[in-house]
Amino acid sequence: MLVIEHQKPYRTERGRIISPGDIGEGNGNGRPAEPAVAGSADTRAPQPTGVVSPKPSYTQFVPAVDQAARILFALGKSARGAATLTEICNAVGISKSKGLAILNTLRGVGLVTRSERSKAYALGPRVLALSQALLDHTDLVHEAAPYLDQLVAATGSTTLLGIIAGDRLFVVARREVRAGMGIAVHVGHRFPLTLGAHGKAILATLPEEELEEILAREPLYVYGEARKDSVDLDLLRAELAECRRLGYAHDLGVTRPGIAAVSAVVVDEYAEGAPDGMSRVAGCLIVVGTFAAEAAAEYGQMVAAAAREMSARAGSLP
Repeated sequence: MLVIEHQKPYRTERGRIISPGDIGEGNGNGRPAEPAVAGSADTRAPQPTGVVSPKPSYTQFVPAVDQAARILFALGKSARGAATLTEICNAVGISKSKGLAILNTLRGVGLVTRSERSKAYALGPRVLALSQALLDHTDLVHEAAPYLDQLVAATGSTTLLGIIAGDRLFVVARREVRAGMGIAVHVGHRFPLTLGAHGKAILATLPEEELEEILAREPLYVYGEARKDSVDLDLLRAELAECRRLGYAHDLGVTRPGIAAVSAVVVDEYAEGAPDGMSRVAGCLIVVGTFAAEAAAEYGQMVAAAAREMSARAGSLP
């Protein structure tokens, strides 16, 4: 008579109960076999020695951080300064659940606020602290201070320093006239890069090939928002040639009736943030006010001289 001996199960070192049949190359359930216990035969191949597991990489792209940054940029570009959850998620290309989670996180650290009345989101007060920290440690802002003071005193008009970041010119410093009427442009204001006087001054610095690429592919704001899609390119090319000859550009009430502006570029070999072809252009000095065309020529020469001197101090005389 055949007698079947039933072996008792036992515990592994980790405390899980297994039977002797589980030991070996596999346990019959498609799972890896449990390591052999003392006194039992282990038929598995020995593991190689000296093998070091790869360390986790901390240089990988983090989608959540990218999405959070893009949400902040979307809020910054909003025409009304705020946006709904749906608008934000559509702009960034993420689901509402993910967008809501990121927005709640940003709200928690003060980078985003939410209106209880409109339910719209806007940039929070902590963004101002970051912006001020950047301005406080931006060399160009400190370099520009005496030139802005001189220009506002000589022209009696508002003077600005704008720095290029992507397709925008950000106002990072300004000087206002103490008496009389000035033009209110606050620090942090964003202008389209190709707008008016500063736009022409920037475009005039480009090599011919890069200039033609921009003229062919981008909306141009040199004559204002209303005419951004219907620019007379022949006229613009002639104006840019004049800008190169004079060293500055002007806008005499074209983009905004009654308001005149003159501008010249400040160049820096180490400038960052500018689009391709503008890598040496750090920003622009701008004088804006209600002055007449006759004064524009005089003020333009002042702005051009100040910009050249600033560029020379930066080691990048054009």
